Amino acid sequence: MARYTDANCRQCRRVGEKLFLKGERCYTPKCAVERRKNPPGDRSLKRRRASEWSLQLREKQKARFSYGVLERQFRKYYQLANERPGVTGDILLQYLERRLDNVVYRLAFAGSRKQARQLVTHGHITVNDKKMDIPSYLVSTGDVVKWKGANGSVPEFAKSMMESGGRLSTPGWLKVGSEKGQAEVLGEPTLETIQSNIDVRLIVEFYSK
Repeated sequence: MARYTDANCRQCRRVGEKLFLKGERCYTPKCAVERRKNPPGDRSLKRRRASEWSLQLREKQKARFSYGVLERQFRKYYQLANERPGVTGDILLQYLERRLDNVVYRLAFAGSRKQARQLVTHGHITVNDKKMDIPSYLVSTGDVVKWKGANGSVPEFAKSMMESGGRLSTPGWLKVGSEKGQAEVLGEPTLETIQSNIDVRLIVEFYSK
């Protein structure tokens, strides 16, 4: 399985803003964007005025880096969104939000999407009481996502992870259950419930050329 293996902080510096790829560290002075505001690469090169194409590319890369998706898979999501009736950019974000690794992150089961992807890959998460180890699995309305533990209990290491948890509030399209460590998908995410600063209009313009 192909994956990004370089330093995550380089991605944040490349787009010029925090993407919160390393969880709690991004909220501390240790964050690379706070310490080194310049983009990676040769500093001697003069910064030119950003063109329209470069702004579109930057926004597309920001979305890719944020959700941890490689180019080929990201383009596939765009093609699927473009084939469906409705606003292409909004549907694209819905696909990205419905990924299982993102859902685990949104539920504060993990501190970052990368950590959530690792949890899913290692088989610590179930969907409808069945182990699901595919991070790109798209959840649907009515799905129940929870930790995989003995007799349905939450593993001890998972309890400490949830206590340290993420700082994001649970979006409205997910409902945390009465039992700790599980949640239900109430419906498809909407722009009002997606906590994102990505300008999807620029992404659509990038792929439309």
